[in-house]
Amino acid sequence: MSDTNFVDYIKVFVRSGDGGAGSVHFRREKFVPKGGPDGGNGGRGGNVIVRGSSQVWTLIHLKYARHIFAQSGGNGTGANCTGSDGKDAIIEVPLGTVAKDAETGEVIFEITQDGEEKILAVGGRGGLGNTNFKTATLQTPRFAQPGEPCVEGWRILELKLLADIGLVGFPNAGKSTLLSVVSAAKPKIADYAFTTLVPNIGIVPYRDNRSFVMADIPGIIEGASEGKGLGLRFLRHIERNSMLLFLIPADSADVAKEYQVLLNELEQFNPELLDKKRIMAISKSDLIDKELEDELRQQLPGLPFVFISAIANKGITELKDLIWKELNS
Repeated sequence: MSDTNFVDYIKVFVRSGDGGAGSVHFRREKFVPKGGPDGGNGGRGGNVIVRGSSQVWTLIHLKYARHIFAQSGGNGTGANCTGSDGKDAIIEVPLGTVAKDAETGEVIFEITQDGEEKILAVGGRGGLGNTNFKTATLQTPRFAQPGEPCVEGWRILELKLLADIGLVGFPNAGKSTLLSVVSAAKPKIADYAFTTLVPNIGIVPYRDNRSFVMADIPGIIEGASEGKGLGLRFLRHIERNSMLLFLIPADSADVAKEYQVLLNELEQFNPELLDKKRIMAISKSDLIDKELEDELRQQLPGLPFVFISAIANKGITELKDLIWKELNS
């Protein structure tokens, strides 16, 4: 996913269709001078519908289509003919998309399955024709219902990546390099902080034609939950991952402290993130010898870990085995 075509937040103005008006009509034929009312009902206004699609990975197709309108229902006519229903407006979104009210911030719904449909703006109901108001004492009603008005307003569509495992670490910890080695993803890689500006996702092949999905988000820094760096915008992508892989480089000054800082930022953003299963990988381990590796083992927190080097292809198979084991335990 390139920097230019990944869009995970969009604000759109939606409007459903008005309901069609009921008809005021009376049956008049040559030999039926007093045929009574026969006005039909109005048609239903179209809904604005959000549909999940596994073939869509970003919200970029909505970037230049900020106004989405459904069709209004047709008016009823004589001979008890009901007006046509308005055509629905369908928005296809990636799995993991959350719809919110732009004014209140309230979550309306979320889409997590392929083909799942939810209504973002309900179309107005069609009005009743004058046929429906005929009674024994009111034989010729000369009125009908108007259709219900549309629903309109600004809505926010926000994508939270769905992945089996999410990479968590400081900038330049080697997350993008790891993703590029274990999957076919091609994230931008360079020797400076915040190389990754957008989340990247890759499918990691495993034994016996099995696989799992790994997501790499921009690096977190201390204070990310307060808006520092890029972390605040992308921390939400971690919320949908089944498991978190903390990536800390072997040349770090204090591995345990780095892990604690990362953990604190996740807790400040959403305490529920601490309920997720966690494992650790010590990256860039080709830079240290066996003696330093043994020293580092004594500093590590009590969670499953493995020493890796994406460049030297060290520990990658062991890391995949650990991930698969923990995902399925």
